[in-house]
Amino acid sequence: MGVTGRLSGLLSRNKRTVPARPAPGAAFAEALGLHVRLGQREVLAGIDLTARAGEVLALVGPNGVGKSTLLAALAADLPAASGEIRIDGRPVGDWSAPELALRRSVLPQSAALSFPFPVEDVVRMGRAPWAGTPLADADEEAVAAAMAATEVTYFAARPFSALSGGERARVALARVLAQRAPLLLLDEPTAALDLRHQELVLRICRERAAAGDAVVVVLHDLGLAAAYADRAAVLHDGRMAAAGPPAEVFEDALLSRVYRQPVEVLPHPHTGAPLVVPVRGTEHSVIRNGPSGLTSP
Repeated sequence: MGVTGRLSGLLSRNKRTVPARPAPGAAFAEALGLHVRLGQREVLAGIDLTARAGEVLALVGPNGVGKSTLLAALAADLPAASGEIRIDGRPVGDWSAPELALRRSVLPQSAALSFPFPVEDVVRMGRAPWAGTPLADADEEAVAAAMAATEVTYFAARPFSALSGGERARVALARVLAQRAPLLLLDEPTAALDLRHQELVLRICRERAAAGDAVVVVLHDLGLAAAYADRAAVLHDGRMAAAGPPAEVFEDALLSRVYRQPVEVLPHPHTGAPLVVPVRGTEHSVIRNGPSGLTSP
């Protein structure tokens, strides 16, 4: 029996009920007054955030402000020091791990496997939570569709360990897509990808949202966030600096302050979506931390 068969066997011992699909616009994942500590440091402070069925929510902000921590908390992979995380209308602590696996799928920043599993087996691991449910019959179709969507079908037999970084990232995303949970939590899914596949990944996010899923994606590329996200949450020093449609929250002063880099926000000449352009030249300085916060010299 292969690894996916063993995982399925473990999960199928207890028959589980297939969760109902969320209603369009329903709050499917919520952070309520969330505080998260890592060691002695408070990484997130007082975060209120809602991911709704049918939308793409982008988490943006500079390095180290808590984007990945917030995503991990939403996934119930990190405990809250205070506040609450709710998924599908219930506190995450009320769900068992198998029940959570039917409701949310998680793509971490990097994917590593200790054994040289073939690509198709890695993708098939995403179907393990559905063992013992009526939807297990859709395994083959779900795996094939996820591999086609991420353009990894042609190297399905290759060992995962032999892939490039970008290929591994696409296989890891295919595993998440094959899981077909109604909440997708994606941590920097475009970081290792070329221009074509960055666009491909965000188009997939839009397709999943159009199908009724709630999608939360950590992005560094503000252009991608502006083009594809329904809402963007801008984090700064562990707090929410702004949240709303990108056209409303991506504005010069806010982004210049948060990123400590002067920027201009211009409308795309064809779509009108915000384009965030760094201000360059010797007459402009990087905004630096002053004694009382962010100041420009």
